[in-house]
Amino acid sequence: MDMPEIFKFIVISILILILLSLTKGFHFLMKEKEESKKMVTTLTIRILLSIGLFLFMFFGYFMGWVTPIQ
Repeated sequence: MDMPEIFKFIVISILILILLSLTKGFHFLMKEKEESKKMVTTLTIRILLSIGLFLFMFFGYFMGWVTPIQ
């Protein structure tokens, strides 16, 4: 496997983790009507994963693994 393929695999894996965290936060929102630390924790994880993905995409661009379509 070359680096762009590994990069794509990592990006897709992070996106799946973001979606899982989002659905888990939604579950805690529906299940527990009062303020829930579990919901806050899962949404914090989602935000951190999103920021990490954004930074990872920049890193991939500067390394040449991601190129814009022309």
